[in-house]
Amino acid sequence: MKPRHKRMLLIGGGVAALALSATLVLSAFQKNMVFFFSPSQVVSKEAPQNRTFRIGGLVEAGSVKREADGLTTRFVVTDTANRIPVTYKGALPDLFKEGKGVVSQGKLGADGVFVASEVLAKHDENYMPPEAAHALEQAQKAQKTVVQK
Repeated sequence: MKPRHKRMLLIGGGVAALALSATLVLSAFQKNMVFFFSPSQVVSKEAPQNRTFRIGGLVEAGSVKREADGLTTRFVVTDTANRIPVTYKGALPDLFKEGKGVVSQGKLGADGVFVASEVLAKHDENYMPPEAAHALEQAQKAQKTVVQK
């Protein structure tokens, strides 16, 4: 085999290895990617049905109910325009309160209840995740438009 053919074979093998590694990395990113949706987007069926995603907004006042087992909590997440019931089994963050911002990760059940696997609360009085703040702002604008008409 000529040196020229050896070089071509080596370059072809390198390109194939690079393509394979890029495919594996992109596949791993695709499986681990979690998108954020507001309650309004979930109600309008923009959220995936059988995939994990995050929902964010405010914990509706008076909606937090703790089950007798001490671990299961039911609450409602709202963006002031729409509301989504959430159920979570586990310890809630210390800053989790009614009327405060929350982001929950999980899946939407067939019954329309969001089953959370993780609940994140805001960490101080001035912080809200940018996605949640934007979703609340959009919902309030839409609500004002409806009220004015």
